[in-house]
Amino acid sequence: MTRPRILVTGGAGFIGSHYVRTLLSGGYPEFADARVTVLDRLTYAGNPANLDGFSCDLVWGDICDPELLAKVVPGHDVVINFAAESHVDRSIVDAAEFVRTNVLGVQTLLQACLEAGTGRVVQVSTDEVYGSIETGSWTEDAPLAPRSPYAASKAGGDLIARAYAVTHGLPVCVSRCGNNYGPRQFPEKIIPLFVSNLLQGRKVPLYGDGGNTRDWVHVDDHCRGVQTIVERGQPGQVYHIAGTAELTNRELAQRLLDACGRGWDMVEFVTDRKGHDRRYSLDDSKLRALGYAPRTSFSEGLADTVRWYADNLHLHTDRPA
Repeated sequence: MTRPRILVTGGAGFIGSHYVRTLLSGGYPEFADARVTVLDRLTYAGNPANLDGFSCDLVWGDICDPELLAKVVPGHDVVINFAAESHVDRSIVDAAEFVRTNVLGVQTLLQACLEAGTGRVVQVSTDEVYGSIETGSWTEDAPLAPRSPYAASKAGGDLIARAYAVTHGLPVCVSRCGNNYGPRQFPEKIIPLFVSNLLQGRKVPLYGDGGNTRDWVHVDDHCRGVQTIVERGQPGQVYHIAGTAELTNRELAQRLLDACGRGWDMVEFVTDRKGHDRRYSLDDSKLRALGYAPRTSFSEGLADTVRWYADNLHLHTDRPA
């Protein structure tokens, strides 16, 4: 087999950079000698320092730029699209950038892959495209019913991917994952926001009654799930990547308070988010049939994450705009 060439869009962000570092560290044996190109717009959530010490070609650019993609995409065997606007609160304030990147960007990238004859494409998505589920877990054929502009934009990108698979025969798979956590996540999401605030003696906000439930997936398990899809997924299929802990936000807050040595006096209950989904849950048996299973327990992963933020607090003191 010739040395594979992998293009990772959004590869300087939290999840994409973890995938790249793991790949280049030999964490995915079948791709141990891969050459990697990272394409990233380097917005507030993308940081070249996430790739320090790793040998890859870093290209500054936008997946919405067809001329750039026509130069970058050809010659790559696999394209993995981690590039996305991903913060629900920001999408409620202004959805335009989310639609641009998560829908138009996906279409532009897939068109470039089609024209380049890319052998495998993975569109990385989210469980939020399904909306909210009271009981049980979604399977991959559940109807899409997004309730936030962010979720709607991701659903739009997923449907574009399906259309390219059906209409053009593009070998694209879609992965849908629960809430990610781990080192290097920008402190706007709940775990890094709470940890960085609490370690500095700042109060933290908790939406509504704290009863919203999420499935938590360590970033390393997510990336291994994506790699399983790259290696063994069937083109045109959707695969779920579930986690190891389903917690209400109140339960999560308690664990974060305990980990940081703080009490409930540091929590401020705030007005609930508009359209706040109550519960997410994924059935990942389809991916497990390909040999995947999560490895990082939530207690282990959370302790490791808190230690990382404590050691690197100086890097994560900026608050999101």
